Amino acid sequence: MSKVIVSPSILAADFSNLDNELIKMKNAGLEYLHFDVMDGQFVNNVTFGVPLLKELSSKFDFTYDVHLMIVNPKEVYMDYISAGANLLTFHYEAMNSDEEVENLIKLIKKENCKAGISIKPSTDISKIEKFLPILDLVLVMSVEPGLGGQKFLDIALDKISYLSNYKKLHNLAYFISVDGGINGETGPRATKAGADILVSGTYLFKSLSLKEDILRLVK
Repeated sequence: MSKVIVSPSILAADFSNLDNELIKMKNAGLEYLHFDVMDGQFVNNVTFGVPLLKELSSKFDFTYDVHLMIVNPKEVYMDYISAGANLLTFHYEAMNSDEEVENLIKLIKKENCKAGISIKPSTDISKIEKFLPILDLVLVMSVEPGLGGQKFLDIALDKISYLSNYKKLHNLAYFISVDGGINGETGPRATKAGADILVSGTYLFKSLSLKEDILRLVK
């Protein structure tokens, strides 16, 4: 894939003016929307869930990139697909066994939804290697999941490079996404390492020159 995708994270949006915030992203030419789901258990923070996703997907024509930071993804994955998720990512660390991981990937894909796995900064990339042939996406966390506005961790670049080289070597087609601290300085570094999707929250939603700042991300 040659074109880098920018996926704005609504975690950083002004929820008192959400429709206009999303219209601004749409008018800037962005086609993806990153939707962070946090349950207060897998991570300390609590965000939003199925009702908001259903409302947004009925009003805005984005590719809904849903990231489940929750302890029970298998129990709720169908709810998010039904609400409009086009790409559903769950955390490797939330699962009890590799068998559970593989089964959930297959269940998600069976519903014509793309399936992704995310890993925390401390998780070794080798833990998910066996799943790469059946995955549509790997989301590399470049911050600790659960809070916006954190500083980018360089360890993510090594994981992105590894995934990029592995994909080429084995002729695979998964997206490599990176989330956390993505801005005009870290975005190009992640892209150079091999990232296909840049998830960015504060940098985009607080931008005063959105189209210019998007170009800085992908230069």
